[in-house]
Amino acid sequence: MNLIADILLAAGALGAGFYCFVLSRRLSRFTNLENGVGGAVAVLSAQVDDLTRTLGEAQGTAGESTARLESLTVRAEDAAKRLELMLASLHDLPEQPPPPRKDEEPRFVRHTEGSR
Repeated sequence: MNLIADILLAAGALGAGFYCFVLSRRLSRFTNLENGVGGAVAVLSAQVDDLTRTLGEAQGTAGESTARLESLTVRAEDAAKRLELMLASLHDLPEQPPPPRKDEEPRFVRHTEGSR
C-alpha cells in the first residue's frame, strides 16, 4: 500500500511540475514586450503620449483662434456702431430739391423708323 501511495505521490509531483512548467511558459509569452500584453501596453502607452501631445497642440491652436475671433468680433461690432451712426446722421440731413435745369423748355427728338 505504501508503494502505491508513493507512486501516486510521485505522479502528482511530476504532474504539478509539468503544470508549473507550462504555466511559466505561458506567463513568459504573456508578458513578452514584443508580442504579448506587455507589447500591447507599451504600444498603448506610446499612443497615449502622442495623443496627449496632439491634444496640447490642438488646445493651443484653439486658444489662438479664439483670441483672433474675439478681436475680429470686437472690430466688427465697432464698425457696425459706426455704420449705425452714419445711417442715423443721413436721416438728419434736409432733403434738397433737385437742381434747376438750365433749359426749362421741353425738348423733343424725332427718331427715324430704323433706329427704334
